[in-house]
This record gives sequence, structure tokens and C-alpha cells, in this order.
Amino acid sequence: MRRRIGMPFAGAAGALALSVASWSPGVHAQAPAAPISGVVTSAEEGAMEGVLVSARMAGSVITTTVVTDDKGRYAFPAGRLAPGKHQIKIRAAGFDLSQPLEVDVAAAKGATADLKLVKTKDLAAQLTNAEWLESVPGTPQQKSMLQNCVNCHTVERVMRTKYTSKDFLETVLPRMQSYVNQSIPEAPQLRKAERLMEERGDSRVQIYKAVGDYLSQINLSTSKDDNWGFALKTFPRPKGKATRVVYTEYDLPRKTIQPHDVILDGRGYAYYLSFGEQFIGKLDVKTGAHTEFEIPMQKPGFPTGALSIRADKEGYFWLGNMYQAAAIRFDPRTSTMKIWSLPKEANLDQAQLNMTAPGSIGVDGKVWTQNNGFAGIHRLEIATGKWETWEPFKGAKEPHNIYDIVADSKNNVYFTDFRWQHIGRLDAKTGEVWLYEVPTKGSNPRRMQIDDKERLWFGEYRGHKIGMFDTKTEKFKEWTLPTPWSAPYDVTLDKNEHAWTGSMLTDRVVRLDTASGVATEYLTPRSTNIRRVHVDNTTTPPTFWVGNNHGASVLKLEPLD
Repeated sequence: MRRRIGMPFAGAAGALALSVASWSPGVHAQAPAAPISGVVTSAEEGAMEGVLVSARMAGSVITTTVVTDDKGRYAFPAGRLAPGKHQIKIRAAGFDLSQPLEVDVAAAKGATADLKLVKTKDLAAQLTNAEWLESVPGTPQQKSMLQNCVNCHTVERVMRTKYTSKDFLETVLPRMQSYVNQSIPEAPQLRKAERLMEERGDSRVQIYKAVGDYLSQINLSTSKDDNWGFALKTFPRPKGKATRVVYTEYDLPRKTIQPHDVILDGRGYAYYLSFGEQFIGKLDVKTGAHTEFEIPMQKPGFPTGALSIRADKEGYFWLGNMYQAAAIRFDPRTSTMKIWSLPKEANLDQAQLNMTAPGSIGVDGKVWTQNNGFAGIHRLEIATGKWETWEPFKGAKEPHNIYDIVADSKNNVYFTDFRWQHIGRLDAKTGEVWLYEVPTKGSNPRRMQIDDKERLWFGEYRGHKIGMFDTKTEKFKEWTLPTPWSAPYDVTLDKNEHAWTGSMLTDRVVRLDTASGVATEYLTPRSTNIRRVHVDNTTTPPTFWVGNNHGASVLKLEPLD
């Protein structure tokens, strides 16, 4: 449905089998030896498919991970592991390695490590956020409250608490509400000003009470033996194509780094923004070497952090400095930046300039930004520094949230309305605003990207779908994701017409064949809070990149077919 809103301008016991030997030259004469290979088994299952096996050399910041096939076999690709001792870890819900393991990799030789897994003693510690939501009792509406928690921490953190409903109402929830969204347990940040919200007074108390009543029923507040009164459920391990993958994970120097957005520069470096700190990070993807470029403070005393690193056609990176209320252009070739702060009339305490849309600056020399502080959109003329502002929902009875923005080839701007289920369009010449209703009610469209056919690809966070809006035909198409509580955050399309997305809940990356509708889900090596997604189309198949926003790491995923 299209709707115009006018606004002209404005370790347990067990055995482990380990042997180290050279590969038989008669069998592998034509191929380099796999540095480590073996078979993964357990007493319960025998050979185990879909077990993630990770190797990391002592002192390195790089971890490489492969997945077992249907015979339980795994093998690290030749050349991926340097000679030396490598610590081995696994991921398989419900299982642990029987004992800690290191494997010594020798140059030009292969090490064989057959792994024996045993039942875990702490299944709760292995559950993903989505598995917690699938396990806990309650209505879908009650469970969906927990989707708000993962902005800052895991659902497990909530489930292990012993807070009563009164504790939640009077202390915990007001404290949580006082933190900005880029807060994490290691680095909380308080809001400088209370955001304008519709819940005030008694209505806010009623919301807190409903949430507190529910959480106190499912946490450990009434447990006498620290056990939950419901079964813990896990999702199936990867199978088939989902095991044909290699992961490379780069650890960043500090736990407080939140690599929210990641982008490649085409010269062997990955750049990222720290969601809660004032710098742009640069990662050498060959060595793991790390560099930081400080972003000058524009509003001392206000929360720090950046969002939305996007490239324009001249190779500059643009980003929003959030509560610092500024747009930033960074040149990766010279490592220099230029900053434009919002004008005084728009630079309010609640101003939150998150997203940028620099894709079509060449049309008129102007770049779009949004303001999450009051559901506004800004346009900056680069040459003069002049700002224009639109508030399309000013005076509306229902609250709206302009979450993400992208520009089409004529530099018109499209936006997602996260509060509801709309894609919006603001005409660059007339200032008119149109709303297009996403078919799934309450889908909460979040981040999006535009392809060269001017189709918008977006994550339906509460609809658990990938959405596409064709700006030329003004028609939508949706694909439901296979795993419950997938909650896709962002979507990008690769050169093969495969749509990629990730989730803050499932620890799964999804590659959707948009022609057939078949989705392949790749489980990440560890808990991975996925936000913005990026695809490198220079490789075959395309390579997927993402930041682990709560794990202080950058992850590369290479599908093998």
C-alpha cells in the first residue's frame, strides 16, 4: 500500500584419540597436505556432521574454523595454518571436547587429530539467544520482549538473574532504559537526555511491570536449585552445503571494541566502526595487524560511538557519529577525515545522527543523513556546509522511527520505518514523502541496501524475513527464514543474486538463493552479535564479512560452493 504524507520542504571424562603423521604420498601426491584433519565422534552419535572445529596458534589473533561433513570428517585447507602449536576448540550444542587439546603443525606435513566429544554439563552456556527464546515459556509477544535485550547483552545474562518482578520494575528496567543502545556490560553509557517517547508516567510503569512480571517467571528468581523449570532446546547442527565453508576470525585488541559495520577498501584492508568508541578501525586481513584513527569529539559529555560506514563512488567512507551529532567523511587512502556538525537548531540534546546515504552524491553534491532523535532526515550540501531538515512524522498520532536510509540513482532517499512496517521515500526535488506498507504486519524493517537495479533489500527484524522492495514497480517480495527467531538485521545482495543476512539471535549467517528460495544457514564459530553485513564480490564464490559486535572480532566467511 502506497501512502503519501505531504511535507514539501521542510571438560567431562572421556577419551581423545590423537596421532600426528605425514599424509601418505601415494594418496596425496598431487595436493598439499591438510595441516590438521581428522574425524569427530561421540558415544551418542558416532560420526558427527556439522561440528565446527577451530584452530588458533599461540600468540595469534587469527582463528580458522572448518565444519565436519556427513562422515564426521574435517580438514583445514592447505596453507591456512602456520607451523606451530594450535589450540583446538569445537562448537556443537550439547557437546564439549573431552579434554583440552593442542596440535603441533609442522611445515609441509599433516597432523591427524581425531576428536572425541562428550555430553556437556552446562547446556545453558551454549544456547544462542534464539534457542533461549525457543525454550522459554510464554506467548510470542512476551518472548519478543527479549529481542530488545540483545542490543546490549545476551539473553542468557537475563535468564541467570534472580531479580523479582519488583526488582525489575523499580531498579533494573529503569537502569537499562537509561543506557544508550551502544552500551555493553564492559562499557555502559548513560543517555545525556531522555529521548522523546510515547510511554510516559503511568503507561511507562505498566510496561515495566508487564516485562518484569514475565522475566521473573522465567529467570532463576523462584528456583531453589538454580535450574529452570523448562527444557532447554537446541537447533539442529549444519548439514550439507552449510558444512562447506571456511571461517577466519580476527580478534581485536580490546573487549570494548564493537565492530558494528565492516567494509573492504579493495587494497587488502577491512575498515570498521566501533559502535561505542570514537575511532575508525583498520584491519590487515593477511596479518591481522590493527590500526585506529581517532574521531575528534564534537559534543564532550555526550555518548560516543559511530555507525553506518558506507562508500561513495569516489572511494570516501561516510559515517554517522550518533550522539556527537555529526556526519564524517573518511579518506582510506590518506587516513584523513572531514566533519560536519548539525546546525544549532537541529543539534538538540537528543540528536542522534546514525545513518548516512552517500551513494549518489555525484548527482547534486549532497549527502543524506537521518536523525533518530526525532525521526528526521537531513541533507548536507558538501561544498557550502548547508543543512536541510525534514520531519515527515511531526505531529503524527502514532510514533515512527526512521531507522536506515539509502539513496537511489537520482539521489532520492528511501528509509525504513522501524516502528511499523513501512518503507518510505523522500523526493529530492519536491520534498514529498511517500510510505509503502510492507506486507508483513509488525515486521520492523531495519537496515537495508540498494542494488544496481534499484531494489531495496532489508531485514524484517520482527517478521523474521528478508524483504525486497522494487522501487521501479513499487512491489514487495518476502522470504521467510528457516530458523525460528532469525530476526535479520541487514541484507545485501551478491553478484549471483544471493541475498545475505545475519542475526543478533541465531549466530547464523544466511545465504538465500533469491531465484529458488533455498536458504543455506552457516553457524558461526562462537556467539556472534551480527549487525551490518558486507559481501566481497571480487572472489568466487563471493565472501561474506561481518563484525561481531559483542565479541570484539571481525569474521570472514568463505563458502566453498
